[in-house]
Amino acid sequence: MSNPPPSPPSAPSVFVLGSFVVGVTVGVPRWLVPGETLLGDTFDLGPGGKGTNQAIAAARQGADVTLLVALGDDLFGRMARDLYAQEGLRADHVHTLPAERTGCGIVTLVGGENQIALYPGANLALTPAQVEAAAPAIARARLVLAQLETPLDCVADAFRLGRAAGARNVLNPAPARALPADLFPLIDLLTPNETEARLLLGLAADDPTPTEALAARLRALGVGSVVITRGSKGALIVDAQGVRAVAAPCITPVDPTGAGDTFNGVLAQALAAGLDLDTAVFRATRAGAWCATHLGVIAGIPTSTQLTSFLQQHPKTT
Repeated sequence: MSNPPPSPPSAPSVFVLGSFVVGVTVGVPRWLVPGETLLGDTFDLGPGGKGTNQAIAAARQGADVTLLVALGDDLFGRMARDLYAQEGLRADHVHTLPAERTGCGIVTLVGGENQIALYPGANLALTPAQVEAAAPAIARARLVLAQLETPLDCVADAFRLGRAAGARNVLNPAPARALPADLFPLIDLLTPNETEARLLLGLAADDPTPTEALAARLRALGVGSVVITRGSKGALIVDAQGVRAVAAPCITPVDPTGAGDTFNGVLAQALAAGLDLDTAVFRATRAGAWCATHLGVIAGIPTSTQLTSFLQQHPKTT
């Protein structure tokens, strides 16, 4: 299947260093205990992975997206290529690695909450040489977006190239892990949730440090701005201008699995399009909420028309 024509030159350009994972989701009435089997009442099998989800979220809002990702030479890898063609992503830097298996995630869904077991597969076989080969695409981008489902040296190389080209570097630090000290100054915007923010700082996941203080400590490490997502409480922005809270709309969640990725992809598109951080975060919180009301990751990523309608239904309050 060939790619559709790329977005017009006027579209904001976003480069995503990311991942592909097929998600297998089963909804059950309660959390399982070891050795137990429960009958599920919902099922979904579909493409995902943080990088892929975020790239699609940005593209559906009108960004011209180039994705750097590694796949296995298997059924799931072919699923990924079909998806990228369907969504209009630039696939020049999609690599098929015959010795690897494509990533897979097993999601257990109970009400509006989930648990995920992730097999990263080919995502961890990405190399700095492949990032370097993508330097011309990074040079064209207004924004470079990465997560932590790929090797850290690849993230660092992409951000160095982005910084040299004048792009804005955005890191969604998920799944959270310790980061080298020299990576933080390369990050223009960091977007953890509250748990990830604690883990990045070497704290326990349930550490009582206030969210605002967590963001201030992350900025002290060299990060330009921090946006901490807080689920139903919205997001907290901490930058050189101060601290602002952005409230989330009131919804009844169905499946929150891709909400964070939708948030980040829509945020990236909005920033690449020139919107200020506060406006971009507001749009992203609405997009994440729209996603959480739909079952399935890709099906839960709104189109531009769907997000516009949702924004009209859930406007900013003063």
